[in-house]
Amino acid sequence: MKNDLLHGGSLDHMREAFPGAPEPWIDLSTGINPWPYPVPHFPSDTLQHLPTEAAYNHCRTAMANALGARPDTLALAPGSELLIRLLPRIIAPNCVVVLQPSYGDHAQVWRAAGCEVIETHDPLSRAKTADAVVLCNPNNPDGRLFEPHDLNTLRQELAHRGSWLIVDEAYADLAPEFSLAQYGGEPGLIVLRSFGKFFGLAGLRLGAILAPDGILRKLTDLLGVWPVSGLALEVGAQAYSDHAWQADTRKKLEEARKRLDGILRDGGFRNIQGTDLFRFVACEDAHGVWRQLAEAGIYVRRFPWSKEHLRFGLPADETAEARLRAALSLSA
Repeated sequence: MKNDLLHGGSLDHMREAFPGAPEPWIDLSTGINPWPYPVPHFPSDTLQHLPTEAAYNHCRTAMANALGARPDTLALAPGSELLIRLLPRIIAPNCVVVLQPSYGDHAQVWRAAGCEVIETHDPLSRAKTADAVVLCNPNNPDGRLFEPHDLNTLRQELAHRGSWLIVDEAYADLAPEFSLAQYGGEPGLIVLRSFGKFFGLAGLRLGAILAPDGILRKLTDLLGVWPVSGLALEVGAQAYSDHAWQADTRKKLEEARKRLDGILRDGGFRNIQGTDLFRFVACEDAHGVWRQLAEAGIYVRRFPWSKEHLRFGLPADETAEARLRAALSLSA
């Protein structure tokens, strides 16, 4: 099977690999909210003109307020994926400790930069010999959570010797109480944030980094004068200011996650973990189940490092839930 089918979101390649699968496909391969923030109508000059500094600052302030951070500790970017790939050009650690299992691009990027990469289930205990520690909180794919107090203590220890704690908070909108945004700008801390997952608008390409001023200046030089589109700034500012929508969405996602858990339990899966946007499950033949679901037009996430685990995103409606339940009953 093609390696590009291991990552989520490759629905075009899935159609090529499984031409007999029924349409429409149900894409559960990404942990993206299937009920996106309602994008309002914007005046045409939002797209016709270059983004203004005022629009950038408006979005940055709205995001910072929503995260509980200071605006001057935050810089916007066209998605957090780009930030992950730019970090080796901003800091130059020799040894990087990376949480495992986790989002695979972290280890890949640092290894490609020539760093020694140590992948471990317990990154906090391996931090003493590291120049940088990288983890996701909540973690992707298993939803593991790290206490902010423990991470801030680690941050202080790393900063004391000139090292870095890098925290990918792509899913932290689901558990804001675990975010380190309040410590944004402190020495030794780099926090990455994603807009598209919780707000369900991944194609808008909006993200942010919270870091000390020296890191932000280096990043700004790399990103250039207009790093984020005018449309992303407008939508981001409105979405981050809409606290009622955010609160309602957290409740809606929790309810949908509970329904998905029931479907997965009935399908015979065990050790169901994750977040309210995705579920990480164990089974005996994960790749076989993945293929059977694909033949039924249902795309879920599998992993090159495990033949016993799958990840499921949230079905968008009752029809998708029913199709998933039926497909799992056939594979059980």
